[in-house]
Amino acid sequence: MFLCGINIKNHKAMSIIELLLKEIEQEAQITRKFLSIVPNDKYDWKPHPKSMSLMQLIAHIAELPDWFTLALTTDELDFAQKAYMPVIVKNNAEVMDKFETAYAESLLHLELAKDDVLAEPWKLRNGDYIIFDLTRYETIRVTIAQGIHHRAQLGVYLRLLNIPIPGSYGPSADELEAQQQFV
Repeated sequence: MFLCGINIKNHKAMSIIELLLKEIEQEAQITRKFLSIVPNDKYDWKPHPKSMSLMQLIAHIAELPDWFTLALTTDELDFAQKAYMPVIVKNNAEVMDKFETAYAESLLHLELAKDDVLAEPWKLRNGDYIIFDLTRYETIRVTIAQGIHHRAQLGVYLRLLNIPIPGSYGPSADELEAQQQFV
């Protein structure tokens, strides 16, 4: 039997861990493009008083891979026991260093994990208040989604600052416009 030109009879199915690793690597490549173009002199900027500053947003994006490690090495995170302390970054080099360090550590834990551990429960709480009660797999998927969500938010910030946006899942309008200039 063939599917998209692949003989699936002889094709080894990927494990859930392998699929997650592939997805996380694809998203990391896109995230690097976005984080690397943030201007250091705009870190205090925010589009609205209720919004995070640009520095807070990119620091949060950079630390999100830590949640893959949390999901695989702990049973829960209780903010009443361990208050959230956001990462503070002063420049793009620090942002990229934080992202790459968190990403590399999360890959180590994911590569060592087995699929059956993904069905185990994981909680996010603040004392008795349960923020969510999910499986480790669901927690990892929520973290991937959070990264995509906040990266899109960063795209809006960059657009409002008139900074050309890189493509995510294909070329951006800025990249298409630049290509047209060379035609």
